Amino acid sequence: MFSSAVPYKNQHYSELRRDCIRDKKLFEDPEFPATSTSLYFRKAPPGFVEWKRPKEISQDPHLFVEGISSHDLNQGVVGNCWFVAACSCLALKPHLWKKVIPDHKDQEWDPKHPEDYAGIFHFQFWVFGEWVDVVVDDRLPTINGELIYCHSKDNNEFWSALLEKAYAKLAGCYESLEGGNTGDAVVDFSGAVAEAIDLEGGAYYKEEAKQEQLFEDLLKVYNRGGIISCSIKAESHEIELRMANGLVKGHAYSVTAVKKVRLGHGLLAYFRNETIPLIRMRNPWGKTEWKGAWSDSSEEWSKVGDTERGNLGITVEDDGEFWMFFTDWCKFFTEADVCRLINTSVISVHKTWHEKVHFGSWTKNAEPLLNRCGGCSNHKTTFLQNPQYVFDITKEEDEVLVTLQQRDMKIQRRVGQGENLSIGFGIHRVELNRKYRMHDILSQQAVATSTYINARAVFLRHTLPQGRYVILPTTFQPLTLGDFMLRVFTDLDSNCRELTEDKPKIRCWSSFLGYAQVVTHIYVNDAEGLQKQDSTGGADPYVIIHCEGKSVRSAVKKDTLKPEFKTSAVFYRKKPRKPITVEVWNSNAVKDEFMGQVVLSGLATDSAQRQRLQLRKRGRQMADEMPGHIGLRIVTSTQLTAI
Repeated sequence: MFSSAVPYKNQHYSELRRDCIRDKKLFEDPEFPATSTSLYFRKAPPGFVEWKRPKEISQDPHLFVEGISSHDLNQGVVGNCWFVAACSCLALKPHLWKKVIPDHKDQEWDPKHPEDYAGIFHFQFWVFGEWVDVVVDDRLPTINGELIYCHSKDNNEFWSALLEKAYAKLAGCYESLEGGNTGDAVVDFSGAVAEAIDLEGGAYYKEEAKQEQLFEDLLKVYNRGGIISCSIKAESHEIELRMANGLVKGHAYSVTAVKKVRLGHGLLAYFRNETIPLIRMRNPWGKTEWKGAWSDSSEEWSKVGDTERGNLGITVEDDGEFWMFFTDWCKFFTEADVCRLINTSVISVHKTWHEKVHFGSWTKNAEPLLNRCGGCSNHKTTFLQNPQYVFDITKEEDEVLVTLQQRDMKIQRRVGQGENLSIGFGIHRVELNRKYRMHDILSQQAVATSTYINARAVFLRHTLPQGRYVILPTTFQPLTLGDFMLRVFTDLDSNCRELTEDKPKIRCWSSFLGYAQVVTHIYVNDAEGLQKQDSTGGADPYVIIHCEGKSVRSAVKKDTLKPEFKTSAVFYRKKPRKPITVEVWNSNAVKDEFMGQVVLSGLATDSAQRQRLQLRKRGRQMADEMPGHIGLRIVTSTQLTAI
């Protein structure tokens, strides 16, 4: 997941730092100057702003004071609690923050060698599929000598303020960080895959089974280094409204722990092994906490032994961090962002995923059929003009994770734009041998569709049976232009690739007639002829479709006497009058056994046929033995000169 970082604005940290030390001057960033343009584009901060270096704010500045902690951060005057919440989560993950804050020991102030300090820092973010190294100087905006944006509880600790400045530089200015999504910031810190969970719409509070499954999922994400955040929906007039129970509406919280907490005291607690699901959160304000059950000083903690409480680090102080019973969390919070660090390492004790990444664009062309911005499936005449990506599920069944991300638009806010496009995608099951773009939506089976939302990314997790599928990433409305990144994760390599060609190239001998496209769907039932085809008393049948020297083989239906095949193939034919042959075979460890075949006429029109397929019996056939049969219902469609 991690790779060498690309210097943002072509600013190389080591070269700039070396030049400053050589010239005995402190760095001043020309790409993000200490002026009002770096602060705001519409609403100025509440007071006279002075840009000060850490040495002018504290006599003993440090990047970190006693290490890095989620308790370090406090939100400033800009409404970026979502970013501060993400920073709190980041502070809990050393393997992540050491990537985001590279060379942290070398960047620290060294009182023994003050001549090596150059007033320059750098941070790394995962931007649209690649790590980017962002350089900043150490001039920070203050009012009355106090930092006005994100700051640490210790006035001589500056990692959070400098990290925020680098992130603001990516966004164009500090005000562009006003309003955002914690999951997006976490992705920028890690390259993770973010899943938005609608706690309210999913009714997790009311359905115990769903609630238990969600807790197990979140526990697994937390234990494997993932990052979780949550919030409560709010109307525009309710943003950061304090509720009677201590929670704040329209405010992002970082989840700092997910635990099954043991109840009871002493050895009895271990013998009973009774646990309760709890979740811990932190308010980026550094204060204002939950007042209900399992809050800092609530009587529920008397059910937990001293050792367990010590392990959990329970403190009775208004530091912004608190525990909640998981059921209450599902009841009062309405949204959660779950960011999974997808493991793609070849060597790992945990599940390893295969990842395929594609970058594309929704573009417009003078020739309408060459447009790649057809909108969602509501727009049937243009939907298939979108980019198309084919992938294979080679296991009998596989869980697929798909995430579609558009470019971050915050940098456009200062010019009156910057809103996310409404995006989503659909997954369609297609013929096993499809290698050209889809042109007929009616013949393809839609198996899954993501939500369509004006978020930076949409995510879908779905289990698919063996077969070939096509993903169509789209905007909601046609003719909406933009760039996107598509990431597909499967257990086995999916060989995901873009479909760019519409049909086979026309040769000179076929320029007059072109090609005929024949799509054949096979359904097999009434398979009494398959009885006792192997030693187990069952059979392992499969079918092969042959057409003009090419063939498509279905998956094997293991140990069944009543197989049902939903196998389809597409052929581009030189001689449309040539027949299509469908063979039935029985899989065998020594040698596969041919069972019989059906020969279909070449130029069939759309039809449904039921044919009797005579089987070939094993061994010498007795004179009084009647051959078995398989019932086939075969649907064929022929289209000349496919487009």
